[in-house]
Amino acid sequence: MQPTATVEAAAATPELHKKYPDDQPVTTLDARDLQSLFQAAYEWLAHNYELVNRLNVFPVPDGDTGTNMLLTIKSALANVRGQPHATVSDVAEAAAEGAHHGSRGNSGVILGQILQGFSQGLREKATLNTQDMAQALHAATESAYAAVPAPVEGTILTVSREISQAAESAAQKTRDLREFLAHIVAAADAAVHRTPELLPVLKQAGVVDSGGKGLFFVFEGMYRALTGQPVKSADDADASPVVEMRFERRERKGQRALPPVQWGFDVQFLIEQPNKPVATIAADIAAMGDCPLVEGDEHLVKVHVHVFDPGVALSYGVATGFITDVVVENMDDMAATMEERTATPTTSMAASPTNGHDKATTQAAPPPAADAPLDDSTIGVIAVTPGPGFADIFRHLGAHGVVEGGQSMNPSVAEIAEAIRRLPMRRVVILPNNSNILMAAQQAVKMVSKGDRAHLLTVVPTRTVPQGIAALTAYDPSLSEVDALAKQMKAHMDDVQTGEVTQAVRSATVDGLQVHQGDIIGLHNGKLVSRGAGVNEVALELLETMGAEAHALITIYYGDFVAAAAAQDFAETVRQRYPEQDIELAYGGQPHYHYILSVE
Repeated sequence: MQPTATVEAAAATPELHKKYPDDQPVTTLDARDLQSLFQAAYEWLAHNYELVNRLNVFPVPDGDTGTNMLLTIKSALANVRGQPHATVSDVAEAAAEGAHHGSRGNSGVILGQILQGFSQGLREKATLNTQDMAQALHAATESAYAAVPAPVEGTILTVSREISQAAESAAQKTRDLREFLAHIVAAADAAVHRTPELLPVLKQAGVVDSGGKGLFFVFEGMYRALTGQPVKSADDADASPVVEMRFERRERKGQRALPPVQWGFDVQFLIEQPNKPVATIAADIAAMGDCPLVEGDEHLVKVHVHVFDPGVALSYGVATGFITDVVVENMDDMAATMEERTATPTTSMAASPTNGHDKATTQAAPPPAADAPLDDSTIGVIAVTPGPGFADIFRHLGAHGVVEGGQSMNPSVAEIAEAIRRLPMRRVVILPNNSNILMAAQQAVKMVSKGDRAHLLTVVPTRTVPQGIAALTAYDPSLSEVDALAKQMKAHMDDVQTGEVTQAVRSATVDGLQVHQGDIIGLHNGKLVSRGAGVNEVALELLETMGAEAHALITIYYGDFVAAAAAQDFAETVRQRYPEQDIELAYGGQPHYHYILSVE
């Protein structure tokens, strides 16, 4: 078994190791023991989830496999903790139910299915031995494969299958659950390291499968707990505030009610020996945020900009030269402090966000009363949107419900299901608008499709936001059949090409294109096709690759850290390049991606 990340500070001796000393075999686990194993799996994955996130094939800033798996198992654990359990069957069932509701992203949904099968394999079991565990892991693999319409080897599915095969073999050799888990973890580790041989895209990118690695950490955490190894260091806080992408309200620093995010960060630094011309740096910085100031020469450049994500500007600086004199200040914190000191509202600061566009807030509609009849005359539409601008666009086009989510912010199955339940319509179509949200949307439909709603909910498999917008333009309120509307939407979504412009977070070779950390990169329908030093340069090259000249309409959606003035300048450049096409510019508000482009 290959060593994994070490824990610097030794944690307290795990409860399981106190109960089962080293000199005695562990032949049976009870309900409390299984709950401790789930706790250890969560804590060890929490210690390593960022490593899993970095195993993203594409060098884009949205690797979230580890986050999704961690939130899924956290939901499983929370459901286990919420009630007493007499048997291992009870614990496994509660974990599966919690994971099903809290599943996020494809990796989280598959992990939820693994726990579902595991629960089925332990049905009516009071305690757990090696034979029981092997049976449960076999059922877990079958459940995971059944959940994926077209299973691909070299993924978390392969790792799950090889774990179950190792479990069946180990159960024939030993009754000691410590030895049994050692075999499982070794098999998982070997399976993860073989994934690049089974999936060429992994080998090309120089990474192993992230979902498989996450599953390895789940079982390694269980093994570590049973053998007395720490699963949580003294430096590890509860991972939930980090990965849930929301902060607790606290008084003062750490315990205060946080101010609204309206201004972002003031970022300043010097670039020594820049590898790009000052004019290029100035254009790129201007595209990132407001109040850009770039001055200097080929030896030293001073940079100043207001952005909502300081990492974007700093990563760009690191890739452009040797940066020094770095200053990052939270302007919202400064405004709140000033407001506290003066005890008067800072009305000028609250007038508008830095980028000159409003940050929309989403108010969830109250759910219909339990006894209220559902509307049979209209088909409802729910869209998953990655930013406030896109939320407004989808509402304007007729979406009845909006779920916040997108890259690095995948909504859970329960959140999508709740959005369905809040609509007063019996028939509902869901537009996930992201390939990593598709499985969660399908699971949400299964969760809600019961009784008089059976077969009246469907997912239109939109994998990008432009596809979702194109699909929604086909919405016909006169249609009464969900299948007919879904077919019409699918036909329209296939007519649009999607382009995305972002910054590479690491060096990699993907789809035959070598990129370096900090490069601006362009993706066409999810495929990496262009790279360069400047945002506008790459975006224009991407439009050419997308065949923009052969289409009638080009739409540019700019992100939350792109200044409105910079986006308008880019749109004007596109108009000059494509005088025969209609050019539209809209605020999408998406994180990480400078521009999302659509041609149709």
